Amino acid sequence: MNKPVRISLVSYLNSRPFLYGLRHSALARSIELQLDNPAVCADKLIQGSVDIGLVPAAILPKLPDYQIVSEYCIGAFGPVESVLLVSDVPLESISSVLLDYQSRTSVSLVRILAEQLWHITPEWHPATPGFEAKIGGSQAAVIIGDRAFKAARSHPYVYDLAEAWTELTGKPFVFAVWASRTRLDAEFISAFNAALSFGLSHLDQVVRAETETALSPEALRKYLTHSIRFNFDSAAQEGLAEFLHRQSVSLV
Repeated sequence: MNKPVRISLVSYLNSRPFLYGLRHSALARSIELQLDNPAVCADKLIQGSVDIGLVPAAILPKLPDYQIVSEYCIGAFGPVESVLLVSDVPLESISSVLLDYQSRTSVSLVRILAEQLWHITPEWHPATPGFEAKIGGSQAAVIIGDRAFKAARSHPYVYDLAEAWTELTGKPFVFAVWASRTRLDAEFISAFNAALSFGLSHLDQVVRAETETALSPEALRKYLTHSIRFNFDSAAQEGLAEFLHRQSVSLV
């Protein structure tokens, strides 16, 4: 019997359609699903402890011999709602920024935006669990995922990083892609994408299954249909290439 294909999937609400599709597909018996935050997804694929990961776009240059295995991603074209810079003071008054420990892409993106769009030079500090309580005064924070919904209601200044990226470049932003360092046959990749597509085509069921979230069913459906852009199409690919280029020249 073949070993199951190990898949690291982001545990946030934005990935629930993918989770639903994989759990309700013919692949369910031949895969091992692991739910992780984006930083852990990245580490697992880099270390080779999983075969496929929904990994932060920022880590792609660090992945040897990877391939993108899906026509789907986690992206946005305009406000995404769940990747934010939150603060008690306006941008020009921010002196330091805590960087969410669960993130790899957003903590890179915010530096690009600070330099190229906002023209601010705060100090950058890696955050640890519980960092949300340290937001105050002139210290802001990047916060991602489901926790961002609460943070947006708790601070007077909220800057959506995907919206800011589109303001800067006019392009969509890609936060995460499905990547693999394992040789997978075409039949599996086809079935994998069919499973993801199944989840995306059953959003009503996905929303009904989520009974304990920070969002109402109506808000969750709006988030999944209007805020998150799932298709890794040519526009998304151009946005990803633009980000990787700006990251390479900005963070040296």
